[in-house]
Amino acid sequence: MTLHPVLSAVTHRIRGRSANTRGAYLARLERARVKGPNRQALGCTNLAHGFAAAPAGDKIMLREIRRPNLAIVSSYNDMLSAHQPFERFPEIIKQAAREAGATAQFAGGVPAMCDGVTQGEPGMELSLFSRDVIALSTAVALSHNMFDAALCLGICDKIVPGLLIGALQFSHLPAIFVPGGPMPSGISNDEKARVRQRYAKGEVGRDALLESEEKSYHGPGTCTFYGTANSNQMLMEVMGLHLPGAAFVNPNTPLRDALTAAAARRAVEIGADGAEYTPIGQVVDERAIVNAIVGLLATGGSTNHTIHLVAIARAAGILINWDDFRDLSEVVPLLARVYPNGKADVNQFQAAGGMGYVIGELLDAGLLHGDTLTVAGAGGLARYRQQPYLDDSGRLAWRDAPQVSADPGVLATASAPFSADGGLKLLTGNLGRAVIKTSAIQPEHRVVQAPARVFDTQEAVMAAFDRGELQRDFVAVVRFQGPRANGMPELHKLTPILGVLQDQGFHVALVTDGRMSGASGKVPAAIHVTPECLAGGPLALVRDGDTLLLDGERGLLEARVGAAEWQARQPAVADLGESRHGMGRELFAAFRANALGAEQGAITFDAAEPGASAPGAQVAPVHDHFAFDQGATA
Repeated sequence: MTLHPVLSAVTHRIRGRSANTRGAYLARLERARVKGPNRQALGCTNLAHGFAAAPAGDKIMLREIRRPNLAIVSSYNDMLSAHQPFERFPEIIKQAAREAGATAQFAGGVPAMCDGVTQGEPGMELSLFSRDVIALSTAVALSHNMFDAALCLGICDKIVPGLLIGALQFSHLPAIFVPGGPMPSGISNDEKARVRQRYAKGEVGRDALLESEEKSYHGPGTCTFYGTANSNQMLMEVMGLHLPGAAFVNPNTPLRDALTAAAARRAVEIGADGAEYTPIGQVVDERAIVNAIVGLLATGGSTNHTIHLVAIARAAGILINWDDFRDLSEVVPLLARVYPNGKADVNQFQAAGGMGYVIGELLDAGLLHGDTLTVAGAGGLARYRQQPYLDDSGRLAWRDAPQVSADPGVLATASAPFSADGGLKLLTGNLGRAVIKTSAIQPEHRVVQAPARVFDTQEAVMAAFDRGELQRDFVAVVRFQGPRANGMPELHKLTPILGVLQDQGFHVALVTDGRMSGASGKVPAAIHVTPECLAGGPLALVRDGDTLLLDGERGLLEARVGAAEWQARQPAVADLGESRHGMGRELFAAFRANALGAEQGAITFDAAEPGASAPGAQVAPVHDHFAFDQGATA
């Protein structure tokens, strides 16, 4: 199938924009590749340290340096349901490596925090920056020069992007991402949302709310709604970093274990001295990044990836911006209805045809680059039209995914989609640049013009709701929520109360330089406003009563204030003392001080040439206080 002209044009534009940075990245890859497996260059003392604790059989192989040694980098902890299954994976991987004539070592762990636990709490202000901590931790794990390939074990929000950013700095190493799978379905997402709204209105108490939440989040595995965690798994699939069909197989099942073992065997085959050497820096190229954006749009995925994908791309020397998302969104159809933009969960998505069906539809429509390099080998992305299964003898095999949706209410065709566009819009105007996810918003709610109510915290919004002050049309402006202000926490606790007001017939919307999470729902929300207030963004000029326009159809975000008055205003000053101390926030001052804007991936590392910026670039870093806060308020 011929590539869609917009897909081709956007890819060409990204290549041109990234020529210098991508060229420098590939040059580094080639220099590292030429050196060969670094373990051979280690001194005897270094090498002996590297395998001192290995089992006798593994030690012999590591000493002789004849066969690949795989790094296992894992985000296991047993508090986070999605990552608890990883406890069993290292032994499965090690045994599979031995059977393939190789070895595997647990190279290091990375932190894994849960946004569902920290939502609305001080710890959420560490969440976004935990991505870069994970990238740093991945680099530490792979820094020992002992490895020929890597297996990255992660699922949730910041964890997969962090693992990928870290792995991309070892561009010459092959890497396969190994998911754990979603938990089995609990209560319906509609029922969960209904109880949350009833609690917000005071109709049910905490016991009823907790009982509902327990029925939804009830066992090992990823949460089953289509938020950032499951969007991550979709991305790894469409970028060719999973084994085909690995994304949504439930944990602790024979098929899941077989896929984990197969990932280890495949890592041996694509390792530095394998017959199919496949370095991650070549897998993640401009085509793979465009495929990732298309997959996000076609499935109605998380708005967080308008930040994370930018950061991932920059880690590979590729420069993308929200113009690329906007232009692709105009031609990529919405193929999936999964909560929050539908009633189904990811298990129903998988049963309807899953990623194999979606990738097949997009390839046939010319909306994916099919000629990308993947960890699955020959055949390009077409290999990902297949789905795994266990044959009659219990062996792992692949077969073609269904070409017809098993549930047309969950998965549509590219020729008759749920929506002709991808449901992600770029908003521009005198308030800056922002994104809005329209796929979950009914058409009648996509344009709101109303007076502003300005808040500096989501707690202040909730308090105003409890006082009965929000029974009216209004646009909630929640400012000083960007990366430099307080780490850009998700403001997901606002969803139930704004949903209640919308259901009561009021025209309401949210405008913020913060995030609204992968669960962005039915209320129109202009999020990630860039530049953020603390970096000189115009959102800090908005005052209570100003008429604001959020137009999700035409892509407008404007304060309807006279030009002279607007120019004369002084920006509001933030009181950020509460976001500087407690819950470890002191240690993240350097991250806040050096973070770029949301459209630049909110990165705190130098991944591109100085001056290589996208539209909406922010001013120079605002330094908090030394390396971390030691009692001073910025």
